[in-house]
Amino acid sequence: MRRRQCEITDPQEISRILSAATIGRMATSGADGYPYITPVNFVYFNGNIYFHCARKGEKLDNIVRDDRVCFQVDIPLAYLDLDATPNGGSCNLHQLYHCVIIRGRARVVPDGDLKTDALNALVAAHEPGRTPPPVPADTPAYQACAVVEIRPENLSAKSDLAQKKSPAEREALARYLAQRNRPGDSETVKAMGLRAGAK
Repeated sequence: MRRRQCEITDPQEISRILSAATIGRMATSGADGYPYITPVNFVYFNGNIYFHCARKGEKLDNIVRDDRVCFQVDIPLAYLDLDATPNGGSCNLHQLYHCVIIRGRARVVPDGDLKTDALNALVAAHEPGRTPPPVPADTPAYQACAVVEIRPENLSAKSDLAQKKSPAEREALARYLAQRNRPGDSETVKAMGLRAGAK
């Protein structure tokens, strides 16, 4: 990773990002030689990525042919607009974010306990604060869907939180974001390790 100051190595923080995100993008190798990227609703469960899909389709064909995949997750934070860096001009417009990239092997999970557990974990992840009914294995919907498992073999993660700025610049940015108070601004200030009410 070129920007080492942005690298995340703490397994708990990586797990937190993967658990907080609900949409990821899986890249497979297409039959035509081009990468094929698919956005999917997913869950990070027992150290692996799981998502459900139809039992037939291009991404499954690609996995059968070559099970090596890349899976990417990001959580956008505050967008630094022109007012955030008034002396920087348009070239300083910037998006802060968390990001995880996984290289691993994908497979279709056979019907059984793991598929059931993964589907229930997927529903729970997308229904926070609720107790959804369990996914039964004896329904047409269960039989009609496939569950794909991605086992990570290599993982990298980063958080772009304006680390290259000086402490004074980061404090000023925290004050600006706290005052602007758009969605994601307070979360960004907290992720930066600063107080939203910094003076």
